[in-house]
Amino acid sequence: MPVNSVLIIGAGGVGNVVAHKCAMVPEVFGKITLASRTLAKCEAIAAAVRQRTGRSIATAQVDADDPAQTAALIRQSGARLLLNVALPYQDLQIMEACLAAGCHYLDTANYEPQDVAKYEYSWQWAYQERFGQAGLCALLGSGFDPGVTNVFTAWALKHHFDELHTLDIIDVNGGNHGLAFATNFNPEINIREVTAECRHYENGRFVSTPPMSLHQPFTCPEGVGTYEIYRMYHEELESLVKHIPTLRRAQFWMSFSPAYLKHLEVLGNVGMTRIDPVLFKGVEIVPLQFLKALLPDPGDLGKSTTGRTCIGNIITGLKDGHFKAIFIFNICDHAACYAEVGSQAISYTTGVPAMIGAKQMLAGKWNAPGVWNMEQHDPDAFMADLNAHGLPWRCVELTPAAAASFRVA
Repeated sequence: MPVNSVLIIGAGGVGNVVAHKCAMVPEVFGKITLASRTLAKCEAIAAAVRQRTGRSIATAQVDADDPAQTAALIRQSGARLLLNVALPYQDLQIMEACLAAGCHYLDTANYEPQDVAKYEYSWQWAYQERFGQAGLCALLGSGFDPGVTNVFTAWALKHHFDELHTLDIIDVNGGNHGLAFATNFNPEINIREVTAECRHYENGRFVSTPPMSLHQPFTCPEGVGTYEIYRMYHEELESLVKHIPTLRRAQFWMSFSPAYLKHLEVLGNVGMTRIDPVLFKGVEIVPLQFLKALLPDPGDLGKSTTGRTCIGNIITGLKDGHFKAIFIFNICDHAACYAEVGSQAISYTTGVPAMIGAKQMLAGKWNAPGVWNMEQHDPDAFMADLNAHGLPWRCVELTPAAAASFRVA
């Protein structure tokens, strides 16, 4: 397998994990350059990578909102592939830079405009022809959800079903960081996502409901615990129902503690979750961006977070004409992630799949020209790499009664 040069953009919690995990696979990732708007963050991560792995990675400062500047850095670094773990607002600018510099592209979250909490793949799918004509590959959503959850679905269809009928993606964070209120990934993105209108797929169309209006308890396997999970919209639903048209219903669920929800309610009531600018002492500020500056940095939560995550898919469908249901999932320990790469499990479960997706692309398995979602590729090598690189998974068959608990309208 050839050694390759890659450019990672983004030096938050996920960028830290991606840099570490790429450095741990030297037979695939040769020269690694880590860049962000704040050079000091890149240098701190590079020092940690050198201490843990013995490998040196290059660092650079870049304004990812400027495609010309990013393209120049791609050329300077010699990168064949850019791993975008910056803000989703910057996806299109970074894709433009990749087209200009002739570089493959990967991200972990779909584009959204900064001034509207709107999550759609349409903006990135529109790049299909340009990437195809350039002979370049863009892989969208190579995190956990989206990402691994898409691959879980494709693997289930390949190995367990003739057709899929229902999909429930469940994301439980059973961790405790010991703080009154903090988000496990970028506060601005997290709060926009949680407060957005819920949409789930039912009988050929997306149905809208108020945010967090439907919830139920869920007991995780392997003693992780029982948590209240809330239905919300998540971007992988859009691509999965497009590419797997037999799906009759698709939903996404995430766990939240009562304390988190109460803090979020109060912050919303006083206007701190607004994304439109307000005038303060003659200066325009966005309340949610100001709140982000006050909240703990998710990248710093690893040292204090204990407990485990449980993320997976409950899938039903037909096999040989008979009903079948499975639950395929990963359980990840916060303390173990911190011991390995200095991160809590939320960043770890996003960063590891980003590295694995990049590995598939550089190995020539997932590098067809164009713009692709994860479920459009053969899942087997990716699934094997999850087991090999820190995210082992299990698949269990469910009784009809267990699967039926998620048949809600």
